[in-house]
Amino acid sequence: MTEPAETPRSGPIVTPTRVVAGLCLFLPFVAMLWVSSYAKVEPTLIGIPFFYWYQMLWVLISTALTMTAYKLVRREQRALRARKDGVSQ
Repeated sequence: MTEPAETPRSGPIVTPTRVVAGLCLFLPFVAMLWVSSYAKVEPTLIGIPFFYWYQMLWVLISTALTMTAYKLVRREQRALRARKDGVSQ
């Protein structure tokens, strides 16, 4: 049959956890779009110009920040689900 419609959530949609997760996802975009900050040759690292190794460093940083955002949101969802299950029982 049909499933009952979900009731509206009680509580804020924007939580501090989600703001931090959003910042973790937004930071790499800002770093890569601000080209004038890294459009240079010096300092070199093992002969690699700054322009290239800076971008490769952001690949690793972006991975860590994305993982952090994912873990924060999952933890918040588990806590909300646990609270919801505890109230309904």
